[in-house]
Amino acid sequence: MRRPSPALRVFAFALIGAFATVACEPPPAKTATNYTDDAKKAYDEGVEKLDSHDYLEAQLLLREVARKFPYTKWGRLAELRSADADFAQEKYTEATRGYRKFIHDHRSDDDEIAYARAKIAEAQYREIGDSFLAPTTDERDQSAIQDAYKELRSYLADYPAAKESKHVQELLADVLNRLVRHELSVARFYFSRGNYEAAVGRIQYALRNFSRTRVEAKKGPKGEGIEVDSGREPEALFLLAETYMKMQRWEDATGALQILVAQYPLSELRTQAKSYLVFLATKNPQKTATSASVPVSKGP
Repeated sequence: MRRPSPALRVFAFALIGAFATVACEPPPAKTATNYTDDAKKAYDEGVEKLDSHDYLEAQLLLREVARKFPYTKWGRLAELRSADADFAQEKYTEATRGYRKFIHDHRSDDDEIAYARAKIAEAQYREIGDSFLAPTTDERDQSAIQDAYKELRSYLADYPAAKESKHVQELLADVLNRLVRHELSVARFYFSRGNYEAAVGRIQYALRNFSRTRVEAKKGPKGEGIEVDSGREPEALFLLAETYMKMQRWEDATGALQILVAQYPLSELRTQAKSYLVFLATKNPQKTATSASVPVSKGP
């Protein structure tokens, strides 16, 4: 067999050396742009799983993004989206823990903190049980709705102009509605048993504290705030008037109905209230209620 010429052997060795050199060269260093792009890509994959309701896989991916890319926008957002996955699964305690941790760790991210605060408030709202509406509510239900009430009000005081503010106002209005409905349910319980003084007390408490509320903004010009209405003041005033009539407190009944007629022209109870006023005119002509008998709601 012929041996390769010396020149061919030299060329072969050179070629092998070149391949070895290329194989041993380290990969090019990643730039900051590459790092951010990788973070966004990984984040998008996690969000895609979240949007498709694959919550377990979404959280695995998002937690990995937060671990590998903690100093990027996408690493921070991954923490929020992981809490969102808990929220979507109605794991409100875990979601709240995640949102609070984000707030603690990223105090300078104003928009994201406003979002996390809104989700905490909504999580508190979602924890309210339907049994709260029963006349004999247990302490756990009372605590849940009071926590939601405080959290929602606190959010609106801190972030009155945030994009989540309108939704939070709607949640607070529903909480007020539930609180008034509960008090009126208790009042009707007393009414049905002839305990009219106790019924009046619960109705007045509802009107004074929950029929509507004003939340003062912590920042901005003094006097700026948000008004939130329960939508149940006409019902409360009407029940109050009926209770006063049972007690033959004609003057107080007249005052409650006059407020209903004057301030709530679109209420379904207005026609019946006017009929009662015609009857009451025969009992106490030209008399109105004292301010103490029909409390004005200012909210806590």
